[in-house]
Amino acid sequence: MSSTEIIDKTKTFVKETLSDAEGGHDWFHTERVLNNALLIAKNEPVDAFIVALGALLHDIADSKFHDGDETVGPNLARKFLFKLNIDSAVIEHVVKIIENISFKGGNESQKFHSPELDVIQDADRLDAIGAIGIARTFNYGGYKNRQLYNPDIKPNLNMSKVEYKSSTAPTINHFYEKLLLLKDRMNTKTGKQLAKERHTYMENFLRQFYMEWNGEV
Repeated sequence: MSSTEIIDKTKTFVKETLSDAEGGHDWFHTERVLNNALLIAKNEPVDAFIVALGALLHDIADSKFHDGDETVGPNLARKFLFKLNIDSAVIEHVVKIIENISFKGGNESQKFHSPELDVIQDADRLDAIGAIGIARTFNYGGYKNRQLYNPDIKPNLNMSKVEYKSSTAPTINHFYEKLLLLKDRMNTKTGKQLAKERHTYMENFLRQFYMEWNGEV
């Protein structure tokens, strides 16, 4: 089976698996991450096949929709790729990418590194910031029935992984606990460049949000 056929089968698998997913973690999120990853990969010494597979499968079963179980996604991806007779080294690389891509509160040390993971991680983080990032954040906040903002509940910048995953804080807090931190955690030159504009967009949004909240405009 050619690499093109494998990628096409993977796209079909992901679309079907995520057909009922929450709007911020659905096929369109995956497609944007894939496009971002392929764009970034043009300037990086990476295996484009692994980048494509990793981007397509990175959110195949996000742990926050599976009672916090971080093994569901990697296991699902491994089983799918195994059926396609893909080289075992490629499968394990993709699985490692899925296991290590997420933010996890920012205080967790990443246990695996590769140029391909760097590219996909940047692509995923780009989709978490800027206009799309804002839309996804409030969509998830609504999905979890969280407050938009509560001045009495301050952002917690020192959460453990468990605290981060179980947080029920207002949606605005997420900007400070994750989104505004991502610009300085990008891995690649292209990722860093793209993140700057999206970061500024979020800062401007927050400035406008607070002015409207406080009746200043």
